[in-house]
Order: sequence, then C-alpha cells, then structure tokens
Amino acid sequence: MRTVFHEKLDELTVQLAEMCGRAGLAMKNATRALLDADLSVAEQVIADHDRMVAMRAKAEQAAFALLALQQPVAGDLRAIFSAIQIIADTERMDALAVHVAKIARLRYPDRAVHGEASDCFAEMGRLAVGLGESARQVLLTGDPAEAARLREEDTEMDDLYRRLFGLLMNPAWQHGIPAAVDTALVGRFYERFADHAVEVGRRVVFIATGTLPPEDGISTY
Repeated sequence: MRTVFHEKLDELTVQLAEMCGRAGLAMKNATRALLDADLSVAEQVIADHDRMVAMRAKAEQAAFALLALQQPVAGDLRAIFSAIQIIADTERMDALAVHVAKIARLRYPDRAVHGEASDCFAEMGRLAVGLGESARQVLLTGDPAEAARLREEDTEMDDLYRRLFGLLMNPAWQHGIPAAVDTALVGRFYERFADHAVEVGRRVVFIATGTLPPEDGISTY
C-alpha cells in the first residue's frame, strides 16, 4: 500500500510540474501578444486556459483521493496539503497570463504598452518564464536550496515593477491615461505571477524540511 501511495504522489508531483511549465509557456506567449499586438496568440493563450482548469480539477481529485484512501501521515500529509496549495498557485499563474493576453486583445490592433515600458515588459516576461521553469524544476527535484533561489528572481521582478511606476510618474510620460492604466495593470499581473512561483518554492521547502518559510524570508532556507 505504501508503494502505491508514493507512486501516486510522484504522479501528482509530475502533474504539478507540468502545470508550472504550461503557466510559464502561457506567460511567454502572452508577452509576445502584448509586445507585438498579436491577436491570434492572445486568443490562443485565453483559449488554452480551459486546459489548465481541467488539469487543476484532475490534480485536485488525485490529491483528495490520496487523503481519503491512503491514510497519509507526517511528511506525506505535508506533501499532499502543499500539493493542494500548489495546484491553486499554478492555475492562478496561468490565469494571470490570460489577463495579460486579454489586455493585448482589448487594445488590438494597437499595442497596449509603449516606449520604455515595452522594454520593461520584455524583461518581465523573460523573468516570468524563468520563474515558471524554475518552479517546475524544484517540484521535480524537491531541492529546498533551489526552491529558495526563486526569491532572488522575484526580487528582480519587484525591481522592474518599481521601474514601471517610475515611468508612469515621470512628467515626460506621453502615452495618455489609458496606456498608463494598462501599464500599471499588466505590471501587477507579472508581479503576482512571480509571487505565486515563489509560493510554490515555499511549499517545496515545507515538504522537504517541515518548516514553512515566512513570505518574505524564503531566501534564508
């Protein structure tokens, strides 16, 4: 029975890693739609979210089955409860990519972001894709040290988010109020994407060590 339990838990972990990978790909494509005003790519990101919702339901069902049928204890319980949280985080990451794509669709055929903000979003998109991939890897390896490094990438994202607001507050901003609102919203979507990736890392640390790092202190683990 224990062998079966751990096989099922490993399968669930692989599902979670796949969800992280898909979320990172969704943000990569959403960034492309945003920067290039590519309507077809934006529509694809939005449509693909149905697949993520289905994956979330399947993963939750698997996690609840492990709780109900396998009588997990101690570390096994940590893994299952963490998995349930990670399921929510990864689905939310994908949803944030959808929000970016919807902004791109809303402003089509024009670009939603302009000037220096475009360069900033290109970098934020790169970081988001990296965070999605890093989260995928730490789920597969279970390495708490690697999980802790997600915070460093999140710090870069926070710096870019502050840079965006510097652009918006600059009297030299020439792109109007609607573009400023879009820029602020989209920046928040990237910033939250990174936060959810870090949360995946926190849960991996918890699974491995039994200690859940504080939200602002994962880098100490």
